[in-house]
Amino acid sequence: MKRASRALAAAVATGLVAMSGTAAVAAEQAVGRHTYTGTIGGAAYKVETPVRWNGTLLIYSHPYYPADMPEFPPGNGNRVDSEEWLLEQGYALAASDFTGRTGFVVKEAVRDQIGVLDWFEDHVGKPRRTVATGSSGGGAISVLLAEKHPDRIDGVLAMCTPIDLYGQMNMSLDINFALKTLLGAKDVELVNAKDPAGSVQRLQQVMTTQVETPQGRARIALASAFGNVTGWNSALDPKPASVEGQARALYEIQLYGAVGVFGAVGQADLAKHAGGNPSYNIGVDYARQLAKSDQLPFVRKAYKEAGLDLGKDLARLAAAPRISPDRQARQWMLRHAVPRGTTPSPVVTLHNTADLAVPDHERWYATQVRQHGSPADLRQLFVARATHCAFTVGEEGVALQTLLTRITTGRWPSTDPAQLNAKASALGERWSKVFDFATGGDAVREPGFTKYRPSSLLRSSR
Repeated sequence: MKRASRALAAAVATGLVAMSGTAAVAAEQAVGRHTYTGTIGGAAYKVETPVRWNGTLLIYSHPYYPADMPEFPPGNGNRVDSEEWLLEQGYALAASDFTGRTGFVVKEAVRDQIGVLDWFEDHVGKPRRTVATGSSGGGAISVLLAEKHPDRIDGVLAMCTPIDLYGQMNMSLDINFALKTLLGAKDVELVNAKDPAGSVQRLQQVMTTQVETPQGRARIALASAFGNVTGWNSALDPKPASVEGQARALYEIQLYGAVGVFGAVGQADLAKHAGGNPSYNIGVDYARQLAKSDQLPFVRKAYKEAGLDLGKDLARLAAAPRISPDRQARQWMLRHAVPRGTTPSPVVTLHNTADLAVPDHERWYATQVRQHGSPADLRQLFVARATHCAFTVGEEGVALQTLLTRITTGRWPSTDPAQLNAKASALGERWSKVFDFATGGDAVREPGFTKYRPSSLLRSSR
């Protein structure tokens, strides 16, 4: 999300001229390098055309924005320099900022992106190929966009995506539930909260105190295991070797992610859109969830170092009051926020091997594609790196080129990691920077494509 903010800030800094409203653009103005902004149905949009358009339009869906996201025009890439590279390559770019722009605006996003696509075809021209792309929650929107409008989208590139958005929200609930119960947080409501921001602040305060003790760190590790989140939070540094180092990384991840954004405040926003609370943990056996988690060995080690009884803490979770969903809200989520995996057009996914939006979503999506779509239309790429959306422009560019080769020729090029890394390296050091959430800075890194098999998603929506 910080990366998206930086991309939007850069768009403002360029001083591009905005067009108000939805006034028509003459055809001759659409030729060459131009930027167009305005509103469609109340949603801001941004369209950029390159000096020489290659006929491909990328329609970019931005990630989930929390309520305090600054008011910037919409961006067109996962990184600030993504736009620059894409325009240099001749791609046209388009994006809606979505009606409401912050929170769980998934339903609105699909409608608004089609509005921008209509505008582009009316005022710029009909693309030879239209690719839906996005990072984080925007990747899920891109998949949904292709499924709901198969006649408008020729391919999808979904990056660092929690494709099962409903499953992700339930895993966030699990993490918050475990933290509240095990850390003894008082006056914290997880759903239907009277004071969502206050609940978040109180839970964060308890976490910040407890992370300074071995017992608190062990319990943060256990809560994180219910989302199968790895204790590695730096795209530039290796995974911490010690239990304390990994637990502190989990604290940082959950303080901002599962608690800060998707805790009580995020659940309240979700309920507003869904018409009630869809999230639940009724019927969840946390001992069984832990047994399925890749993080079980780490949790056992953390509990041993802390001198705690893991069985007793699991019993505390089993005895704690549970949360039930509102039936209509649950149906709303299944209808508007969970793709079926029909692959009406080719799909490429790109994911880090360690991410708070766990790569397990990719395994879930592949299962849905086997049941409802065509596995031959799916390629899933992984980068051996930690933190959210930590890709170089070169890696994103190679993933896009992989998709476009399939769209253009009907055949997939090789996705062998060595060949993908060679292609990304060939683009040069200029496009080899990685943004690190842990430090807030960029650094050059070698391409990291790798073979990887994700675990099963612990709380899939179906």
